[in-house]
Amino acid sequence: MLSAPKMPMRSAPSAVDHVVARIRTVYGGWNRHTPIQQMRRDWDEFLWFDALAPRTGDVDIEGLRARWIDAKGSRPEFVLLYFHGGGYKMGSVRSHHDLMSRLSAAAGCRVLGLDYRLLPEHVFPAPVEDACRAYRWLLEQGYAPDHVALAGDSAGGGMAAAALLSLRDQGVPLPAAAVLLSALTDFETRGASYETRAAVDPIHNRQLIQALAKQYLGREGDVRQVLASPLNGELRGLPPLLLQVGDRETGLDDSVLFAAKAAAAGVDATLQVWEGMIHVFQQFPAELIEAKDAIDHIGAFLKSRWSIS
Repeated sequence: MLSAPKMPMRSAPSAVDHVVARIRTVYGGWNRHTPIQQMRRDWDEFLWFDALAPRTGDVDIEGLRARWIDAKGSRPEFVLLYFHGGGYKMGSVRSHHDLMSRLSAAAGCRVLGLDYRLLPEHVFPAPVEDACRAYRWLLEQGYAPDHVALAGDSAGGGMAAAALLSLRDQGVPLPAAAVLLSALTDFETRGASYETRAAVDPIHNRQLIQALAKQYLGREGDVRQVLASPLNGELRGLPPLLLQVGDRETGLDDSVLFAAKAAAAGVDATLQVWEGMIHVFQQFPAELIEAKDAIDHIGAFLKSRWSIS
């Protein structure tokens, strides 16, 4: 059964406008000639924050860089494996340091952030392969599947969903739960929200996602592929899911439709639609009350799956 609470807006609209203006300042500094390395550096610098100053440590996972984050009071036997967003082109353990730190504190667990392979150097299915590789590595280190959860935002949320499908089909024991934030689950952009939210979403639109699909899959690539568009997958047998999405997102229906399909397949799925919120609003807790609340909800969800008091 699908649980879908509505989350009322508590922040002033001006707070959201301030966040949007900050994001647009970064985007406004780029043009078609801006090198991807510069865009990555700008994005990392924009999002970098270290309010909680957790313990950190880098680790090599078969050639991939990953970073352990342990907030004060986290329990080392529980792990949240996190896949950052950034359109498969940007983002890193640096850009998502603050969000991962806050998730570690809220859920009382370690977080392992993965720097997976990115566009344009690497195309589909490299990110999904990397996600599965990191999860299997955790199991090889001795972590019990029911003490691990997956999470990701935007493209990273789509990766988390695709990884669950791939791991299930490979017969790998699945984690205890997964958290999908503004997840990109449908490169076909079929959701009505791509039209109904077009005027209020300051970040994404259908054309942008369709252009990204061509980069990620190649011009002749099939956007219907399950590991690229996990909304097309058979979702039976997945672990409990928490999906969070902003009501202003053109990609709103990527989460709404995925949650509904998961519930119809017998998956314990909770969908939270946050009124007035934008894409991956959880990254802005200094400005948005909803970001803090959403992280608290994630922490409570994971603790309940791990039976952490």
